[in-house]
Order: sequence, then C-alpha cells, then structure tokens
Amino acid sequence: MLYATAWQTVGPFLHIGLDGLNNDTIALPGVAGGRLTIEGLLVDGDGAPVPDGLIELWQANSHGRYAHPEDTRELPLESNFTGFARMPTDAAGCFCFHTIKPGRVPGADGTLQAPHIVVSVFARGILRRMATRIYFPDEAANADDAVLARIPAERRSTLIAAPTARQGVLRFNIVLQGNHLGQGETVFFEI
Repeated sequence: MLYATAWQTVGPFLHIGLDGLNNDTIALPGVAGGRLTIEGLLVDGDGAPVPDGLIELWQANSHGRYAHPEDTRELPLESNFTGFARMPTDAAGCFCFHTIKPGRVPGADGTLQAPHIVVSVFARGILRRMATRIYFPDEAANADDAVLARIPAERRSTLIAAPTARQGVLRFNIVLQGNHLGQGETVFFEI
C-alpha cells in the first residue's frame, strides 16, 4: 500500500533543482494584448521582506485561453505565450514579472470572470503553497466577478494591483499575515 508523503516546510532551499524553471516573462514579444509589468514585495506578518520566497503566476492569454492541454476551447493560442512564470524573491523580498493583461475566462458555473492572474506563494515556514489572485484596477468586470463578490468589501483591495506612475507597471504586494486583527493580510484561497 502506498501512503501520501507528509507536507513539509518549503524553504529555505527553493533554489535547489528549481533554478532552471525560473522565468519572469509570460508573454514574449509579438503576443497579442496590452503589455504590462507586475512588481511587488513579499512580506511577513511583521512587515519584514521575505528574501527566500518563490512566486508563481498562471494566467490566460488576452483571448481568455490558457496554454494548457485541458483548455480545448476554440480560442487563439499563441506559441510565444507560456501562461506561466516563476521567480524567487530577491534579498529585499521583491519580485517582478512581464506579461500581458489576460482575457476573461469562464468560472465553475460558466459565467465569465474578471481578468485575473493566479498567484502561488512558497516560502519558509509555509507547509502548503498559498494561492491568491491579481485583479486589475479600473476593470469594469471586477464588479460582476463571483470570486471578488465573496470577499468582504474591506479586504478586496488586497487582490487588486495598484497603478504606478510608470506606464504599464502595476504594483502588487503580498502580505503573508496581517496584524492581530488580520488587517492588511492578502486574501488567500483554499486549494
């Protein structure tokens, strides 16, 4: 009989055997869609940077199709679009990705979701990856998104990237734990 392997803490050795998978670019030049950069900071409950975290992004292309064999919808799929990127945080807890704004994808009930990027966070002391989403500022579809609607209004802002003074650059910080009242913590989802 085979038994499941017990969960173990992820860090601090994320780089062993994984460095070859690191890539900060989801959409190469020539891929359709509005180009953007997402930069942010991974911090712990005290607001201290997490220098040995790993951030993964998964997203659909601008047409709303994932670069995954299970997405068989008849939507365009471009060869220069991977839909996935993974990068460790640097010594200051920073991360940066280059991509495009994704299109809308259907939710479990078939209704379209607002454009979003799925984020996985791995870090020392975390026994299972943590999952969250990046939504886009000033996106009209956010008002109708079933996932956002389930989040208390006062916490939704932790899922929406903030515009910066630089054209095409969004800021998305990830806070692993809030204060004693849970304030400030990024919303994470059960996976």
